[in-house]
Amino acid sequence: MSDLRVGVVGAGLMGADHVVRIQKRTAGATVSAVIDPDAPRAEAAAQTAAGSATFPSLTAAIEADSMDAVLIATPGQFHLPDLLVALEAKLPVLCEKPLTPEPESAIKVIEAEIAGGAKLIQVGFMRRFDPGYMELRDIVAQQLYGDLLALRCQHRNPSVPEGYTNEMLINDSVVHELDVVRYLTDSPVAAVDIRYLKRNTSNFEHLHEPILAFLETKSGVVADVEMNVSVKFGYQVKTEAVFENGVVEIGRTSGTTVWSEGRYSGTEHMTFKTRFKEAFENELQCWVNAAKNGTIDGPSAWDGYLVAEACKAGVQAIQTGKRVEVNYLPKPDFYE
Repeated sequence: MSDLRVGVVGAGLMGADHVVRIQKRTAGATVSAVIDPDAPRAEAAAQTAAGSATFPSLTAAIEADSMDAVLIATPGQFHLPDLLVALEAKLPVLCEKPLTPEPESAIKVIEAEIAGGAKLIQVGFMRRFDPGYMELRDIVAQQLYGDLLALRCQHRNPSVPEGYTNEMLINDSVVHELDVVRYLTDSPVAAVDIRYLKRNTSNFEHLHEPILAFLETKSGVVADVEMNVSVKFGYQVKTEAVFENGVVEIGRTSGTTVWSEGRYSGTEHMTFKTRFKEAFENELQCWVNAAKNGTIDGPSAWDGYLVAEACKAGVQAIQTGKRVEVNYLPKPDFYE
């Protein structure tokens, strides 16, 4: 079977990284098009994928018959139009998180996908493809240490740009936990509660962080998430699972440790690109393999909608200081 021709929408940090990942480290796929209205940025990304063409819009790329599948890596607020265009063209899609920022727009995507009669959209919640998370999910499902009682999560960034807001603590950061907690527990998030910790005064004045986000699942598991976006020392994502008969931790940094002059030290990741390198590569390979067979192999558009509803509740919780329940629409038979 010939290589899957992939068009990458968005040539910024994430998109450019995906271009290299597909071209260099994904079997059975090649980047055939880079789509970005910023022509110099598109050209720069295309230089890492020999033979690829550049286009100012997804519509123009489709009209040129330049791809078999599309990877959307633009910011979430720009996803809806391109998702609808891709569905109309019946192209398999890998859409970076979020599917869309709001549940209302996510439902438009759901309706369009159902109308087309095929599951074409896979959402880029890459933690589901991280070996640690996959192993922990199996441990939970097999009840190797009894029932899962609680999850203790740490999600820490070295820093964020000045334009980062309190709402982005949920929509851009805790969004990952809102998906992966449901993935680990096989149970939707039923309520979100936020507690502000003592403010880190070294951060921007408009930003009040770190926070503790409490995610309550319908199955009764509570996950507390320390969301800390100015921890300085590095990028760190860890999870501790508390069971009836034991505790399991994932995400601890491995690598060289140095002992010298009465001290010991090691290194920590500084970016998500290295912390989740294997997860991104597994995710892309699974998507390419599935797309060639006309299927998906990961979170669906419905999963994207569920996270959008949970994010909406999380933003309400961070704005009001109150516990907010999450209300979901009934799951369509199409996604069963």
